[in-house]
Amino acid sequence: METKKEIKILIWIAVFFGVAFFLPIESARFNTAIAATFDLVKWYAREHVVLCLLPAFFIAGVISIFVSQGSVLKYFGANAKKWLAYTVAAVSGTILAVCSCTILPLFSSIHKRGAGLGPAIAFLYSGPAINILAIILTARILGFEMGVARTVGAVSFSVIIGVAMSIIYRKEEKIKKEQQMNIVPEPEKRPMWQTSFHFFTLILILVFANWGAPSNGDTSSTWYFIWHLKWYITGFFGLFLAYSLIYILKIKWQWVLYAVLATALSALLATTFIENPKLSPLVPMIVGIAALSIITLFDKNDEDNKGWTISTWEFAKQILPLLAVGVVTAGFLLGSTHDGQAIAGVIPNEWISALVGGNSVFSNLFASVVGAFMYFATLTEVPILQGLIASGMGKGPALALLLAGPSLSLPNMLVIRGIMGTQKTVVYVTLVVVMATVSGLIYGSLF
Repeated sequence: METKKEIKILIWIAVFFGVAFFLPIESARFNTAIAATFDLVKWYAREHVVLCLLPAFFIAGVISIFVSQGSVLKYFGANAKKWLAYTVAAVSGTILAVCSCTILPLFSSIHKRGAGLGPAIAFLYSGPAINILAIILTARILGFEMGVARTVGAVSFSVIIGVAMSIIYRKEEKIKKEQQMNIVPEPEKRPMWQTSFHFFTLILILVFANWGAPSNGDTSSTWYFIWHLKWYITGFFGLFLAYSLIYILKIKWQWVLYAVLATALSALLATTFIENPKLSPLVPMIVGIAALSIITLFDKNDEDNKGWTISTWEFAKQILPLLAVGVVTAGFLLGSTHDGQAIAGVIPNEWISALVGGNSVFSNLFASVVGAFMYFATLTEVPILQGLIASGMGKGPALALLLAGPSLSLPNMLVIRGIMGTQKTVVYVTLVVVMATVSGLIYGSLF
């Protein structure tokens, strides 16, 4: 009998028994936190996984399979021109309406393809931080100066943090640079415009499928008009994707036609039999993703098409379990806030509001830390902050949370750790928190 193994088993049994024995089910706070956990998990599964994460995995697969290593190294590699690499990385968020979790497969993909640490980190931060929808919403609801401060802060943060990471780990970057000098890029299998067309078609599907309703209820705005028609727009770009599958990826047109018909039929049935307008779009999205997976997996014309879906699956296997752990933990500790409702976690929301008033170093630091661990879906940080400001939150801590929150979350940190290790993750998170705190102090003193 292995003594160490049996002792470990005994310890786990004792721990489980202790947790069960002292489980505080009589505590209202505990029961509310459990309810918040399940509420956040359910909401995340309905609102985020199918519409946001799954398309993001396929986009990451495109980078991994169809975008050559030479292209990644040209724009993001250790030997790339720094001004070009950081510029592309810093502004990338303006076209990506993504959250701190959706950016992860994209970051993982360019990181594996050999992107320099600095530009890759700049891309990781900027993706969720400066998407154009969030900037507009911030300016409209929280004030023009807050929108400008968020834009300037996010763009500068991405570059400064990326540069700082590359300097801190300059020895590793030097080795990577020397290794990449010996890499002879393979010739492109297809013109770059074709790969770009396929890539940006998927990006546009992701953006419009997740286009949120205007929070102020203005039915005359362009924002509302686009939201009202978003599924027609998404379907329109779905036809672009069908074109790309046939003429760029060379998949049999009959297969693509079957996939389009199955998706269209599922959309018709969903809108007919499912009354909940939030659930009905999930059906054609799931059918479309399943159909896309099948026709690419069984395609015989190009192994890259099969490799695309396999790569997508690899990203899903790596990231989804860690996200699940993070969402459950965040829901239990910090509660669930979405769709105008708030369910408190173990840590009361009143404590948070009380601790982020004024413009002290502590209030800004606390807002940065709490924001870093909380999970914000795309655009939800604005109405949450609107409520916190109404409860007495200072403008400085509000900006600090805006700069730290959307780009980080507990699920995000767990996945980043799996991609680049504990030490780099700790350094990255620390840089974000410190810079957000300093920015909040400066902003709070000015306004």
